[in-house]
Amino acid sequence: MPLALTRPLTSSLGILAMAFNPRDRRRTRDNLRIAFPDLDETGIRHLMRANAKHLGTLAAEVAWLGQASPSDVLDLCTATGIDHLWRAIETGPGAVLITGHCGNWELLNAWLGASGIPMTIAVRDIYDPRLGAMATELRERFGPQVVPRGSKAGRQLVSALVHHRVIGLLIDQDIRDIPGVFVPFFGRPAWTPSGAASLALHKPNPVVPAFCHRRADGRFGVEIHPPLMLPTSGSKEDQITELTATATAAIEQQIRRHPAQWVWMHRRWRTQPNPPESNVES
Repeated sequence: MPLALTRPLTSSLGILAMAFNPRDRRRTRDNLRIAFPDLDETGIRHLMRANAKHLGTLAAEVAWLGQASPSDVLDLCTATGIDHLWRAIETGPGAVLITGHCGNWELLNAWLGASGIPMTIAVRDIYDPRLGAMATELRERFGPQVVPRGSKAGRQLVSALVHHRVIGLLIDQDIRDIPGVFVPFFGRPAWTPSGAASLALHKPNPVVPAFCHRRADGRFGVEIHPPLMLPTSGSKEDQITELTATATAAIEQQIRRHPAQWVWMHRRWRTQPNPPESNVES
């Protein structure tokens, strides 16, 4: 079915799912209050509804990727800044692309592959092997290579950089079983994966933020930003923290530009530095 038919349907289902999921609804409201303390209750409710519609619409778009052609993906997006990636590929040992669960991150991966960018992306394992296989097939349809996060991921990602590829990493979630650091996110410490910064500082490699947001006309804007400034002073640990903070700030700016297009039900501030037991988010 075309997106013109499936988007309205799944958008409505997104609102319905939020209405019948009190846990995600509570987390979404609590996180929005942290991020936008000056927003009144009417504004919070409006943003929650827009976010539910976005997540529902996202389901239709991801399903559409399973049968879309590369030209379909390219036609759906208007892009800026791809030269930043080509320059890194041509002049250096690859690049580290950082992004978050902003807009349609799966479409961003597909668009990069359809555009000819040699992508290698690191992903978390899905609890159901069958769903994991489906997700991998979808993500590799347009050319990117998938590397499961784990003990062997670092070596594979370094090898990808050596071969002048772009490695893509989502760094906007609190994941306890991989290395991370605390950096500010909407003014509050957030446990953030530090692998992207570690890989970038290894050679060093340029770090390029990239995002894909839904526009009002139903198309998407792909924005590839100039490389971030890499730190040059301090210990290696300090440099990793500084670069992770800079990358996280770029993601926060993207969320502020399109606040309805992020996964607000995620427990982003779950882990806190030495938190009292009563302050740990459930």
